[in-house]
Amino acid sequence: MKAHDGIYLDGAWRPALSGEVIDVVDPVDEQVIARVPAAGAEDVDAAVRAARAALPGWAATAPAERAARLSALRDALAARKDEIAETVTAELGAPLAFSQAVHAAVPIAVAGSYADLAARHAFEEKVGNSTVFHEPVGVVAAITPWNYPLHQVVAKVAPALAAGCTVVLKPAEDTPLVAQLFAEVVHDAGVPAGVFNLVTGLGPVAGQALAEHPGVDLVSFTGSTAVGRTIAATAGAAVKKVALELGGKSANVILPSADLAKAVNVGVANVMSNSGQTCSAWTRMLVHRDQYDEAVELARTAAAKYGDRIGPLVNAKQQARVRGYIEKGVAEGARLVAGGAEPPRERGYFVSPTVFADVTPEMTIAQEEIFGPVLSVLRYEDEEDALRIANGTVYGLAGAVWAGDEAEAVAFARRMDTGQVDINGGRFNPLAPFGGYKQSGVGRELGAHGLAEYLQTKSLQF
Repeated sequence: MKAHDGIYLDGAWRPALSGEVIDVVDPVDEQVIARVPAAGAEDVDAAVRAARAALPGWAATAPAERAARLSALRDALAARKDEIAETVTAELGAPLAFSQAVHAAVPIAVAGSYADLAARHAFEEKVGNSTVFHEPVGVVAAITPWNYPLHQVVAKVAPALAAGCTVVLKPAEDTPLVAQLFAEVVHDAGVPAGVFNLVTGLGPVAGQALAEHPGVDLVSFTGSTAVGRTIAATAGAAVKKVALELGGKSANVILPSADLAKAVNVGVANVMSNSGQTCSAWTRMLVHRDQYDEAVELARTAAAKYGDRIGPLVNAKQQARVRGYIEKGVAEGARLVAGGAEPPRERGYFVSPTVFADVTPEMTIAQEEIFGPVLSVLRYEDEEDALRIANGTVYGLAGAVWAGDEAEAVAFARRMDTGQVDINGGRFNPLAPFGGYKQSGVGRELGAHGLAEYLQTKSLQF
């Protein structure tokens, strides 16, 4: 695993003009494992100019040829899947098996899905006496988070390239190494120079410069709602298109007819996966009062199994944030039934798998996104009460409903103010649109809906 000491600009690795660097730290042992450039505004400007110059040629490239480049990209990712998993494990701290199954495998599937969509999408259609063309938006600024550091990159870059857009990627400063590996893969796949550019850097410097740049037509950002607001305000002032995938506080609603043990066990696994660093995690488990005590006991037992099986959080700041939320939960009267604020190890940014019972809807831990391995179990009186609690946050990203009868679960899910709901443990679908209601975001990623974000329409009347 090597780090580049440059940024990927116009088809080549070049020194950053800023001269600044970022230390990449292994969250397991807190050791510096690499250094990458901390690009500044001049570097961002050079990358945007390269993307701008490459845009006319790439936009005019036949969709079949764009599809061929994306197929080559998927194949190049697949050929390096072990290296991808090892890189994510080193910089994010995810257990290697999870990195292989999720952090490496999912982006390969998503890249493949866009190779297919690029070949099949109708980039022009007849509507009465008009012909409607679906044209690329232009230069895309992709600003990605650290929690799924390759998936989030591919979920933006692949549809942008399929649409005929050019891209400047600014990955999270905690996980730049897999983004550099991705740039190598793009190069090897034969994507023309300038179509994809990578600037590693700090959010408030490189990210801000990218969001503000007049040469950028669309800002696609995944991260916190607080930063999303800033980016939306910046883009809005320039009347620039934005796609925002932000926070979540998703409800896992277990109706009385459900298989309680399965629903609780899958629910706990969902929250502990990726050490709880998942925007769509079902961090609120809603259980009927008659089954509540049994569910809490099941959750306590399930959480105990994850003690040594989850990785650390990404950095010291995140560890302190999550510990602070656990302390606040205790202070506000929630009952700790598993885990707690004390770190389970002396070294590394670890937090114990934690379960709170007797959580009420207005508590901080039931309202705010914690982004760690912390589950709140809430009691409800009847279905209307469950719905009120489920919809009672500013977020609306994901959720789950469990019931003995699928139709019963679907009826409840249709009333939830959320962008994606899993029914009785439904599997992840890389073709289904992903995105939120309310303060969880604007726009959708993945599948045909994700491609549409990077297209604009022109109609010709005859």
